[in-house]
Amino acid sequence: MSFLQFFRVLWAHRLLIILSTLACASAAFLVAELVPERYDAHSRVMLDVMKPDPITGEVISNSFARAYTNTQIELITDYRFAGAVVDQLGWMKQPSFQQAYEKQARPGDGGFRRWLTQIVVGNTAVKLLPGTAILDISYSSTSPEAARKVADALRTAYVNQSIAFRREGAASNAAWFRSQGEALRRQLTEAQQRKTAYEKANGIVLQDDWSDADSSRLKALSSQVPMSMPGVVVPQASPAQAQLAQLDAQIATMTQTLGPNHPDLVAMRNNRAMLAATAAREQASALAAARAASGGGQSIDGQVAAQQGRVLAKREKIDELRKMQATIDVLRDQTQKVMGRATELGTQASSDESGLTMLGSAVAPSRPSWPNVPMIVGIAAMVGLALGLLIALGTELLARRVRGPEDLALTGAPVIGVIVGQPALEQRRSVLHWLGFPRPASA
Repeated sequence: MSFLQFFRVLWAHRLLIILSTLACASAAFLVAELVPERYDAHSRVMLDVMKPDPITGEVISNSFARAYTNTQIELITDYRFAGAVVDQLGWMKQPSFQQAYEKQARPGDGGFRRWLTQIVVGNTAVKLLPGTAILDISYSSTSPEAARKVADALRTAYVNQSIAFRREGAASNAAWFRSQGEALRRQLTEAQQRKTAYEKANGIVLQDDWSDADSSRLKALSSQVPMSMPGVVVPQASPAQAQLAQLDAQIATMTQTLGPNHPDLVAMRNNRAMLAATAAREQASALAAARAASGGGQSIDGQVAAQQGRVLAKREKIDELRKMQATIDVLRDQTQKVMGRATELGTQASSDESGLTMLGSAVAPSRPSWPNVPMIVGIAAMVGLALGLLIALGTELLARRVRGPEDLALTGAPVIGVIVGQPALEQRRSVLHWLGFPRPASA
């Protein structure tokens, strides 16, 4: 079928198509006028998913942000939140709701409160605004004021329940960490008691650097071996001698820039004289003490050898004591970390932080969101037009008529000629010109 044939069929059934379009549009308009109006109120809350937690300092990674957002959307439409809204608005005490429920109540429906929560859930819609971390909570109702109240109540219930969830989780975890901390503390006390008993039984005391007294004495004696020779006592330098060496260096430096009678240089020379006398006395005392120690006891080498023997004799006991100390250090570190985490969770359990920011209250809508009369009438008109076209084509196929010479080509009958009246000819020329074909020359 050519376009011209198709146009002829539609033109022949134009009245049917127009009536079908007008009928569908009118019916849709009447239905839209009879349908009760519904109003949508919107309340928004921002998810602080990109901010660190003020207590724990934790930040949700981008890979979990989407899952977290979807979870929050599902939670808002959960029956626990809807039940909190029902309780907050006092719907269970309203006679109109009670009468409506009694008319359609049936066994096993969950009761009156469950029925009210289903109303809240069924009229609630939550979505994430594109490109933001803002949740839009909307509620649809036949009353704009009721829609506003329920939208705000939903947001309030969501924030309160979020705080309750965080507190419950933190309190439960804090209790577990405290129990673990108390167990570690008991183990630490027992380990310290075992170490103390072992030290008393073996006469060994482990110092802060994990060394015992004999090992420390051996280390001190070993440091003196390179400075001693058999039979020769070399006293150590006294503090006064060290100060005297520094003062001599200062005098030598100042002599190059100051005169010999400069007051500062004279004062330094006097101080040197007194410091030299003090150093001489200290040197003499140290020499006498060293000689007395050398003459009345073993040499340094002998003392080192004897001390090494005592250390080697207690090596196994010292190693065992060090193992005990290592266990104590590990238990102490674990106890501190666990109890610190318990304290942190305890603070979180008493915090009012929800990780949410409320962005203003809902506003009662001034216009209904449904029914959208222009949209409904427009869609109905398009449906009516399509229906009219189908009816026209179906009618034509059931009762085919010859409307032009092109229709005879389908039957195989030859076309001898076409007689067209003057008005029909002018009409055809106008149609062809409107369709873009060149206007034929006049006969």
